Amino acid sequence: MRIAGMSAVVTGGASGLGRASAEKLAALGAHVVIADLPASEGDLIAQKIGSGTTFVAADVTDSEGMEAVFDAAQSRGALRAVVHCAGRGGAMRVLDKEGLPGSLSHYEMIVQVNLIGSFNVLRLAAARMAKLEPTDGERGVIILTSSVAAFEGQIGQIPYASAKAGIAGMTIVAARDLAGRQIRVCTIAPGTFDTPILARLSDEVRASLAKAIPHPSRLGRPTEFAMLAAHIIENPMLNGETIRLDGALRMPPR
Repeated sequence: MRIAGMSAVVTGGASGLGRASAEKLAALGAHVVIADLPASEGDLIAQKIGSGTTFVAADVTDSEGMEAVFDAAQSRGALRAVVHCAGRGGAMRVLDKEGLPGSLSHYEMIVQVNLIGSFNVLRLAAARMAKLEPTDGERGVIILTSSVAAFEGQIGQIPYASAKAGIAGMTIVAARDLAGRQIRVCTIAPGTFDTPILARLSDEVRASLAKAIPHPSRLGRPTEFAMLAAHIIENPMLNGETIRLDGALRMPPR
């Protein structure tokens, strides 16, 4: 699918992987709408990207807010692509240090944002795309974001790994479900990337994380995530796939 001239939504687009994806799509000629939390720098980032990029504040778990995002996108043209990067981490164990059960409310919150939020974006975007006239045999592309934690979650990642595994699990089902509507669904499962979250860590910890990646032995760059997102949109045969983007990293237990 040709990116130039399309309308695209990038969730979590105010920073990290989302920002890089918004910048990439805008550079390729898409009309980009960034969706991020009200407290984010989404408006400033949209101005920096330029090329008509706009920002709409929304929580991905809020249907009304996301409908406003898609309304804004469709006012610019046919919504053909969504890159869903919004999410959050959060550590906990099954049992805490005293042997007490881990917090159910914390687990629910992480799953709500990452997994339920992903499905909410998926279903609302698909409903918009399904009403479009096909172009080159397809109506749209939805890209979700999982993680290598879906496959090798580390100790303390149980809510995050559960949610990201759910996203990987829904990908092939959604692709098959939406095939009759000519809508493709793929997921990117990044490894350790140099995002604002990792920027808070010490240089020593960051160096250790980079060393664990076989090749290239460095942290992933958000621009590399964006490159893959753009390729998925442009390559009509990519569908139903969860693609690891990790430099051959396989996470140890801790």
